[in-house]
Amino acid sequence: MLRTQFEEDLQNLHTQFSTMAQEVSDAVYKSVKAFIKHDKEIAYNVIENDVKINELEVQLEKKSLEMIALQQPVTTDLRIIITVMKASSDLERMGDHAVSIAKSTIRVKGNERILEVEEKISDMADAVKIMVDSVKDAYINGDLEQAKAIAQSDTKVNDYFNEIYDMCIKEMKENPETVVGGTDYLQVAGFLERIGDYVTNICEWIVYLKTGKILELNSNRDDLIS
Repeated sequence: MLRTQFEEDLQNLHTQFSTMAQEVSDAVYKSVKAFIKHDKEIAYNVIENDVKINELEVQLEKKSLEMIALQQPVTTDLRIIITVMKASSDLERMGDHAVSIAKSTIRVKGNERILEVEEKISDMADAVKIMVDSVKDAYINGDLEQAKAIAQSDTKVNDYFNEIYDMCIKEMKENPETVVGGTDYLQVAGFLERIGDYVTNICEWIVYLKTGKILELNSNRDDLIS
């Protein structure tokens, strides 16, 4: 009977994590859409909804600690709970970066636009959103190989950042009126790159879940910062 309750609690953790991952994916998509379209209403919506993402993380952490204290799980069961706690913390930080992108939208006031850069940022955001959605599936299915493949795809996100950086620097040198807007573009691209890094982090927790080993899956990335 106790085991059945424990398994039910684990399933609830998985469901909550999946819900949180979907909320974060939506936040990333909407924040970039708001930035590209200069839509402050969508931006405010992303900021307001971050409360829900934070609450989901608190609930997951609280339930995880409760299960560890009361059930005293070992081996695989303990790894599952640790993975949920660590991965949900990464999701919460991803949500924070989506909020930062939304705040960039609200700050922007008629700056000189660089349409080619905006298009590239949109493509970068699409690549990041695919990573976020895929890592949710990899987690739910406990798919080790998919997790490794997602981590490798972060290289593409880093390449987008480098392209955007080069484009912005070139434009800012040639047209000083684009300096303020170009700086915003670089910030947003930086936030997206960080989100990709946190997805890679979750991939590493999936590997830990399945193998008990903590591996660095993408050695090219920078050290993570909150």
